[in-house]
Formats: sequence, C-alpha cells, structure tokens
Amino acid sequence: MKLEILVHKENQAIQNEIISKIQDLINYKNLEPGDRLPPERTMADKFGVTRRNLSKAIQKLEFYGLLESRPQSGTFIANIGRLAMNGILDNIQELEEPDFKSLIETRIGLEILIVQFAAQRRSESDLTKIESALHAYKKKLLEGKDAVQEDILFHLEIAKASHNTALITLIHLIIPEIIGIYDRDRICEGDEALFEIKKHEDVYMAIKAGDPQLAKEKMDSHFNRLKGYLQSLV
Repeated sequence: MKLEILVHKENQAIQNEIISKIQDLINYKNLEPGDRLPPERTMADKFGVTRRNLSKAIQKLEFYGLLESRPQSGTFIANIGRLAMNGILDNIQELEEPDFKSLIETRIGLEILIVQFAAQRRSESDLTKIESALHAYKKKLLEGKDAVQEDILFHLEIAKASHNTALITLIHLIIPEIIGIYDRDRICEGDEALFEIKKHEDVYMAIKAGDPQLAKEKMDSHFNRLKGYLQSLV
C-alpha cells in the first residue's frame, strides 16, 4: 500500500509540473481562447516527459474546463480569460490529494445517503443487478478467494439504483481506490466470511423492502469494520 501511495504522489507531482509548464507556455506565447496548443508529441519532447503523463495532465485541465481536445484537430484553449485561467491553474497545482482517512469518511457519508435513495427509487432491474453482484461476492468469499471486485460492483450497483447522477459519479471516483487499498490481501474465511456476507445481504434486503431508514441502519452497520479501521488511523 505504501509503495502505491508513493507512486501515486510521484505521478501527481509530475502532472503538476507539466501543468506548470503548460501554463508557462500559454503565458509566454500569449495564447488566447481558441488558440491551439502544440501537438502532444512536441510538448512531451519539449517538457522532457512521457506522452502518457502529458495526456493525463491535459485530461485534468479538460476536466476543469481549461482546455478542449478536438478529434483530428488538437488541443485548444477554452473560452476563459487570462486572469481566470492563471488563477485556476494555480489552484489546481495547490490542491492536495485527499488522504486515505478523508476518502473513507467521505465514502461512508455518501453511501449512507445513496442507500436511502436506492431504497426509495430502485427498480426491479436495479434489484436484479444488485442481487447478481451480491451472489458473485458471496460465491468468491465462500471459496476463500479475493472478492474485491465483486464488492466494488455490489456498491456501484446500489449507487446506480439511487438514480442520482451526481452521487453515482462521486462514488465511482471514490470506491475503487478505497476498497482496492483497504481490502487487498484481506481475504475473509470461515465465520468472518459469513458475517461479511450477512451484512451485504441485510443491505440488499432493506433496499428490496423499499425501507430507506432500515437501509440506512444496515449500511451504517455494514461500515462498522471500516469505521474501526478508520479509528486505527487516528
């Protein structure tokens, strides 16, 4: 886990360095909204970075609405003033990556809200998908195998059942990283596996019953182990 975090921070530092160089390029060349940046290969060579890291940095700036990539045409400056452009670029580089504790706290809050919406809004199709993910998770655990991906799918299917696009997007960003780090090498066996399966089943049954309060309680109980782990980080 420590190695992965170090690699992630290193990649983040590289991307911020690239963003700083893109900012310098825009200011040095006095590029205006609608102007095209040099080709990615040219910029990668000029900055001394890989195309992959450059692409990641450009994607990040696209996410914030500062750049716009057009197929077969290139990457262009978005319609935003120079003062705003530089201010946002500065802020992006100053952003701190959420620490693991913060991610866990955010996940718990989001999922308790999500499961209540899911209980109120789930369709029969949603229930089928949640149940299918639950069965896959149960099968893996009973076989003594790693069920990380199945656990991720179970929670993502619940998020879809909430029919709230903002919450779905947020949980897609948060869950895989948390579960991937927290559950890696934690294969449950015996009574522990049965206990984890029961907690998942309780959440599913509350959603199926259409009871948001019960769903909230079961999801909160489901997070007891994670909350215990959270306390160990303090």
